[in-house]
Amino acid sequence: MPNTEIPQPVAKKIPHQLEMHGHIRTDNYYWLNNRENPEVIEYLTQENEYYQKSTAHTKDFQKELFEEMKSRIKEDDESVPYFYNGYFYITRFEKGKDYPIHSRKKGNLNAPEEILFDCNELAKDHAYFNLSGLSVSEDNVWASFGVDTVSRRQYTIQVKNLVTGEILPFKLENTTGGATWASDNKTLFYSRKDEQTLRADKIYKHKLGTSPDEDVLVYFEKDETFDVSVYKSKSKKYIIINSSSTLTTEYRTVLSATPDAKFSVFQKRTRGLEYTISHFEDYFYIVTNKDKATNFKLMKTPEGLTSKENWVDVLPHRDDVLLEDIDIFKEYLVVSERADGLNKIRIIKWNGEGEYYLPFGSETYMAYTTTNLDFDTETLRYGYQSLATPSSVIDFNMKTKEKTILKEQEVLGGKFDKNNYHEERIWANALDGTKVPISIVYKKGMTKNGKNPILLYAYGSYGVTMDCHFSSVRLSLLDRGFIFAIAHIRGGEDLGRPWYENGKLLKKKNTFTDFIDCSRFLIEERFTSPNHLYAEGGSAGGLLMGAIVNMAPELYNGVIAQVPFVDVVTTMLDETIPLTTGEYDEWGNPNTKKYYEYMLSYSPYDNVKAQNYPTMYISTGLHDSQVQYWEPAKWVAKLRDLKTDKNKLYLDTNMDAGHGGASGRFEAIKEIAKEYSFLLDLEGIKR
Repeated sequence: MPNTEIPQPVAKKIPHQLEMHGHIRTDNYYWLNNRENPEVIEYLTQENEYYQKSTAHTKDFQKELFEEMKSRIKEDDESVPYFYNGYFYITRFEKGKDYPIHSRKKGNLNAPEEILFDCNELAKDHAYFNLSGLSVSEDNVWASFGVDTVSRRQYTIQVKNLVTGEILPFKLENTTGGATWASDNKTLFYSRKDEQTLRADKIYKHKLGTSPDEDVLVYFEKDETFDVSVYKSKSKKYIIINSSSTLTTEYRTVLSATPDAKFSVFQKRTRGLEYTISHFEDYFYIVTNKDKATNFKLMKTPEGLTSKENWVDVLPHRDDVLLEDIDIFKEYLVVSERADGLNKIRIIKWNGEGEYYLPFGSETYMAYTTTNLDFDTETLRYGYQSLATPSSVIDFNMKTKEKTILKEQEVLGGKFDKNNYHEERIWANALDGTKVPISIVYKKGMTKNGKNPILLYAYGSYGVTMDCHFSSVRLSLLDRGFIFAIAHIRGGEDLGRPWYENGKLLKKKNTFTDFIDCSRFLIEERFTSPNHLYAEGGSAGGLLMGAIVNMAPELYNGVIAQVPFVDVVTTMLDETIPLTTGEYDEWGNPNTKKYYEYMLSYSPYDNVKAQNYPTMYISTGLHDSQVQYWEPAKWVAKLRDLKTDKNKLYLDTNMDAGHGGASGRFEAIKEIAKEYSFLLDLEGIKR
């Protein structure tokens, strides 16, 4: 790092008292919670300028890293076509362009290409652009699509006539972007958001040829802890409304052929009962935790008898196997499972003539079924990748067991050979004796001398599993001697549903101590040392970063926290903030004293203290709807005031984007280049 001292921004203090359960907190930076305040924008701008000036010596390296990462990507790339309702659908990219082109071909792949949407054209006048929720009517004439140009995940739905190319003049505002067509090809169901909280709480019905003002409210979800969505069953027979909270689900159905009929409740909500439904022939198939099936089981029920007393077991519950999902075909049932932290794909014939699992050799891989829209086929399409193996899309004949690799991700440049990298899974001992898996990848030739730089990544919330995906971008770290590791900590669902249950609510601290114990294990096993260990996490993983730097800052040389959720207590007490009420089953409701006190004991912002902290790079987006920008802004201001070291602390705010960062595929790589230059600079690696 250069010695030139650049003055750090200092946020002014305006004490603001927050009282709950007779306890008073003073928040000196509460005033930052107002993106309309010019002083707030000025402070964020000062922080950006400080970051830019302090890292000016890495700018050329950032550009080199960006070009290097970009050079590995096949710019004129396209997805594997999938066949649906008479057409092959393709998403492709053209060289030098940031956004996808969505197209289709009628009947066969030699047919003329129809461009549905060229997102490069649509994005021209916008700093941010995202097209989502593309849905085509059964007669192949109409396509609904959602557009977000702010990155606040408030989409405007429009409809395009695919025959004439005309985009109809009406707009459906403030939606989730997703919509589904009824079988009459003129009725469109969609979900709308609450303007303030951004909770998807209403399902509307629009008829082509009418004004949006005439749209009919089909369903309103009163419970603020639930979100709603709407979709069509794979069989095309039903339109389905899903109401879901963290712990409870409820479905409603109507025949797609009679969209004006009343929706029927499938099984009324019962707190703690989770289920998903799939329709096949005369039955609904239900993945559920009914009867204390913690890891879920498969049940079925006749179409006309959908309440839970009619459900019967198809695949029973197993304590050591998590049932994640199913795909239904005419002759086969495909079950996605997870055992020992690894994906399994199980093939079962409906006629009972045996079953088998697809074979996977690695222990740091991910396998997953992809787009399987046809019932009457023997072909299963699935994806496979690992930390060292580029992603593949594979067609598997379930009858002959032959597989065809349709596409393997190309890594351009001629230098990549997956045999040059070693991947393995190791197990760390947590404080309470639990064994926590760590997946690692590194370039062969690494020696355990305690001097290897490691980037340790984790998330650890919402039951989200951190699978081992391949990244061509990550090669820029691996080829410079970094080890990349994923800590599969509690709070995710990596080792089944109990793994999640033991890392949430009043057991949330297991998430943080697991990560710290994984860090200590890597140091004890001489993979690395505190001078070379780096940690990274985003959103709820940013909360993890905030907790570990308060609890064990001495273990890390540098930390990256992306859009971090760090002001847990204040946010969870503010029901006007988007998504808050739906989070009570994850974090607890601080209006209840025991949850308030437990949250307060780990909330990163509330636990910043006078101590040394690692060098930190913290990123956020001004328009973020999931973690508001002011959380990292307040956190950085408080850290600057209290920390006792001279390590650099950076706040980098994207003034045009939200939770997902920049929207173009190359703009997103520029953000990664910033992060990698931060790590490599701390390691003294200049090229």
